[in-house]
Amino acid sequence: MKQYLRQLPPIHELQKEERFERILANFAITKGQLTKFLQQEMGDLRQRILNNHIPNGFFNDGIEVVIFQHVEKRVEQWTLDRLTRVINGTGTVLHTNLGRSRLSEKAVRHVADVARNYSNLEYQVEAGKRGSRHDIIEDLLKEVTGAEAAMVVNNNAAAVFLVLSALAKEREVIVSRGQLVEIGGSFRVSSIMEESGAHLVEVGTTNKTHLFDYEKAVSEETAMIMKVHTSNFMTVGFTESVATEDLVALKNDRDVVFYEDLGSGSLFDFTAHGIGDEPAVKEVIGSGVDVISFSGDKLLGGPQAGIIAGKKDIVQKLKKHQLARVLRVDKMTFAALEQTLKSYVSEDSVTDELPTVRDVTRAAEDIRRQAEFFSDELQAQTSSYQVDIQESTSQVGGGTMPGVHLPTYIAAIHHAFLSAHELAAKLRAHTPVIVTRIQDERVCVDFRTIAEKEMKELIEGFSTISQRN
Repeated sequence: MKQYLRQLPPIHELQKEERFERILANFAITKGQLTKFLQQEMGDLRQRILNNHIPNGFFNDGIEVVIFQHVEKRVEQWTLDRLTRVINGTGTVLHTNLGRSRLSEKAVRHVADVARNYSNLEYQVEAGKRGSRHDIIEDLLKEVTGAEAAMVVNNNAAAVFLVLSALAKEREVIVSRGQLVEIGGSFRVSSIMEESGAHLVEVGTTNKTHLFDYEKAVSEETAMIMKVHTSNFMTVGFTESVATEDLVALKNDRDVVFYEDLGSGSLFDFTAHGIGDEPAVKEVIGSGVDVISFSGDKLLGGPQAGIIAGKKDIVQKLKKHQLARVLRVDKMTFAALEQTLKSYVSEDSVTDELPTVRDVTRAAEDIRRQAEFFSDELQAQTSSYQVDIQESTSQVGGGTMPGVHLPTYIAAIHHAFLSAHELAAKLRAHTPVIVTRIQDERVCVDFRTIAEKEMKELIEGFSTISQRN
């Protein structure tokens, strides 16, 4: 191996190559960055040679050619956007791995406008003095939730942490054992409660909790009764839980705070469309709960955020807590959330303007027509594919509406030469990235989550792969 190692050129010689200058010009990186990539490639090359893995082209093309080919690939990969657009062909509307909710066009425009300019984030324009970011959209939040006051933090986990820290630190919080949930990323209610300084008091059993369980647990050390909406799983069979109205009556009798973590949080009545049984935020607030929290980027259809709403004195206390600054959101989140909430204020426009609500409530026949158009167009362009339109089901996703299966239609696609896994991999390597699901050795595209404006790119993606194979 030593004879091969001796053939490796020094870095300073490679820097004199015309190819070095060409890469600098093509990718607009600094000489120092390119030198670093060269050093990394040379280190990897030495290791491959020592492991008796001689690179292809080492003898025929010349070692300098091989080195710069590999370096250019490294640079190209480095300069690609880390966060990039994806066409979601899985049918899962709130796909956590793919960014959950898509924002409305109004929200996107408002975010761009606020991002490229100065804004009144903490400035009272009329008074000409410092303001509070908590005031920006509180009126909209109060309107859509029916609460006396509201505020925004960076996600619902942060909202839970703030509520427990501010209202129950070093005191007891009563929670049903059946509601000690774990969500994505190993976030557990019990763990966040421990971090907040509140003391967990478990009542009932996994499948059954009665009102008398709460009644017996309330003591002088009790600060709060907490109800956690089990939005990411279902317990079926021999089960029982206590209604929000009964816990409101108990908290009024015992003078403790009642907090309900709604998780997903819905401002739209999906039940009117026969979809799930998600409690409406306004109804929960109207039942007399002291404070609630829910996500902004799930069923709400907005940006990542945690929304806290409830009694004015409680929300004011939360706003003044030191954690409120730690957990606050930026101007772009406020901009996106503002336009999302305005769609709810104008109720007639919700299904037209908010992609999340539109996609969850889409009619199966509308999806079928879209799938058939895809099939006709693709097979008119290439004979490499066999496309079958099939009935199937979609998921809402994002830990939301467990057990809800939305009727849909999929295109089940077979390629003449590629396996399902090979085709799916090539689609993921395409620009834009196309993410699908595999079922019965077919690549499946669920059109519930494919926007009309994405159809041309989707068809071109499949067609391009066919031409290359």
